[in-house]
Amino acid sequence: MDKKRILTGDRPTGKLHLGHYVGSIKNRVALQDEYECFFIIADLHTLTTKPEKEHIEELADNVRSAVLDYLACGIDPQKSVIYLQSAVPEVIELSLFFQNLVTVPRLSRLPSLKDMAKGAGFEEMPFGLLGYPVLQAADILLPRAHLVPVGKDNVAHVEITREIARRFNNLYGEVFPIPEVLVSDQGSLVGTDGDAKMSKSLNNAIYLSDDPKTVEKRVMSMYTDPNRTRADIPGTVEGNPVFIYHDVFNPDKEEVEDLKTRYRAGKVGDVEVKQKLARALNAFLDPIRERRAYYEAQKGLVDEIVYEGTQRMRQEARETLSIAKKAMGLASVWNRIARKAEERRKQA
Repeated sequence: MDKKRILTGDRPTGKLHLGHYVGSIKNRVALQDEYECFFIIADLHTLTTKPEKEHIEELADNVRSAVLDYLACGIDPQKSVIYLQSAVPEVIELSLFFQNLVTVPRLSRLPSLKDMAKGAGFEEMPFGLLGYPVLQAADILLPRAHLVPVGKDNVAHVEITREIARRFNNLYGEVFPIPEVLVSDQGSLVGTDGDAKMSKSLNNAIYLSDDPKTVEKRVMSMYTDPNRTRADIPGTVEGNPVFIYHDVFNPDKEEVEDLKTRYRAGKVGDVEVKQKLARALNAFLDPIRERRAYYEAQKGLVDEIVYEGTQRMRQEARETLSIAKKAMGLASVWNRIARKAEERRKQA
């Protein structure tokens, strides 16, 4: 491998939003020239919280939507491998090997799993959800990734992967690199309600595929300073979602600073601040919308990209699994049995 490898991706649960862009996609686009990138559409992971058939039937459309967002944001399938997790069965076999290298108490200490269980309405932890980080470790180590770009809430999951890789290497020899974590400088983007990070389930998101009027509508309903009931009352800028978004997406820094100064002095209304944010967001999203429309118009292209990427990943998966089984000694077990069976057939 000439370049070091990256593995990251998304669960196909719906359209991607500005939080996805800030937290990960922006990084992926920047890194794809420097690294060999593998982007997983992790549909098996959706089963841990949404195993019902109606959710499974939505997966194909959700996969296409996520890949369209990838392409629209600048991820290049000529540089990066985009693949479907469930079409790479080797990940299940590798995950099975890894299950024996981590304990239930270790997995139970991850607070994110409890949050996921609560969010899914589970009264008890399903085995599949408890093993989520183990399957994730198989995702990361199957292409033998060196770097994993994640949000802060997933750092603990990658640490499980690092522990499993060390344990495997100690038992069977050096097979897997110990992946490093790359955390986005921006971190999570606050939702439009100001109460939590942007999320589809919380209905506080602005989507990468939203049209200009929808963006404007979402921005005009954004949470601001609750103590500011009139435009002439001095307002708080720090922690104010509207200004957080201005800082991230408005390239006119002089305009942003002017708005902040006037907001603190009670000399500008929320309407003007939000209107200028909507204009900045739509200017940011316009080229993304144009590229999305371009790719969407080419019928079957997204499916072809996922198919070819998955075929490429299958090659890598078979190679990794072969190396791992050989290191473990499992390959020789079958080889010895098969050889003896062939010898007996020849003698018969």
